[in-house]
Amino acid sequence: MLRIIDSSNVGKLLTRRSAQMTAAETAVRPILEDVRKRGDKAVLDFARKFDKLEARNFRVEQKVLDTAWARCPRELKSAVAVAARNIRAYSKLQLPVAKSVSPAPGLKLAQIVRPLDCVAAYIPSGRYPLPSTLMMTVIPAQVAGVERICVASPRPVDAIFGIASHLKATDVFQIGGAHAIAAFAYGTKTVPKADRIVGPGNIYVAAAKKLLAGEVGIDFVAGPTEILIIADDGDPVCFAADMLAQAEHDTDASAVLLTTSAKLAGAVAEQVEAQLAVLPTRDVAKVAIQRNSAIVLVKSLEEAVEISNRFAPEHLSIPDTKLLPGIKHAGSVFVGPFSPEAAGDYASGPNHVLPTSGVARLRGGLSAADYVKVISVQQLSAQALRKLEPAITTLARVEGLEAHARSVEVRNRA
Repeated sequence: MLRIIDSSNVGKLLTRRSAQMTAAETAVRPILEDVRKRGDKAVLDFARKFDKLEARNFRVEQKVLDTAWARCPRELKSAVAVAARNIRAYSKLQLPVAKSVSPAPGLKLAQIVRPLDCVAAYIPSGRYPLPSTLMMTVIPAQVAGVERICVASPRPVDAIFGIASHLKATDVFQIGGAHAIAAFAYGTKTVPKADRIVGPGNIYVAAAKKLLAGEVGIDFVAGPTEILIIADDGDPVCFAADMLAQAEHDTDASAVLLTTSAKLAGAVAEQVEAQLAVLPTRDVAKVAIQRNSAIVLVKSLEEAVEISNRFAPEHLSIPDTKLLPGIKHAGSVFVGPFSPEAAGDYASGPNHVLPTSGVARLRGGLSAADYVKVISVQQLSAQALRKLEPAITTLARVEGLEAHARSVEVRNRA
């Protein structure tokens, strides 16, 4: 049964279950080192062991990808077209643009935007293959202008391979787990060294990304998925459906409803039980609901917003835009009764690769901006440098860097 608790007891609920990251790091370290040393041979050995690869190599041939797209049903192709259009439009909105400013005569400052050379998208294909994640990771890279876009997925799923073909991903590899992350971090004869690795994965993928961050850019280390819903009124059928949509992902997933209404709380709890009984994924969802989820009775919507900001949820559902000014921390916000989290998972446009475990305090979800570099440009005239000389030389000498000061003075000696 879904718990109903008072807000005074919310502290323990908001303490996320700690994933066994230390144990996972210990498990993946030898894999990372083996891939670093042996390259393709190690990747192939691990692909055969963990991914059950039967092909002679792990690079997927273009004809295999094209055949997979041909086998995809018409309704899937239509859904891809709709989702891709919206994802592409939103990704364009996110891109930083070149701009310039002149804060003083002769001083020209600018920024230029350049795409990364190579990125790798990790696409899970275990219990739930995620072709939607392929679109969410590849399309923003295309919008950003990345030339080489690699895809790694451990199982030959037509929807994933087919959409990779349709989107014209440049390299597709049938590999998964820590060995896939290591291959992109170090580069092998077959796998290019990526500038950034993006996309969700299991705890071993997360551990590998954590250990290799710095060797390669990453989006973030993902934990179990989560949703927090704020409501004072509404349809309990819909709220229960939204909570179960999150709970079915994983037994460690969490779904929390904050409400001012005891009546609504009871109705939602009843609906969760009723819908669980006929849910095909109930074996997973039931554990997540009982272990990690709850309905919290709050004194006001303001208290709900304060609790939400403390939690910094991956997904946040709010009743209307009136609460938006108070929202400080969330991966993605869904406003109103007709904005279910599932819309964002698939087709509305914003990215569904989102920060979990409180990382929303630090950043938002995956963005087209993650695939580019913003490079500063500065140009000074002789007059502008002369005017800045006192500030530059004073600061340089305070820091003890005499050559810095002299490099300016030598230009202004005439």
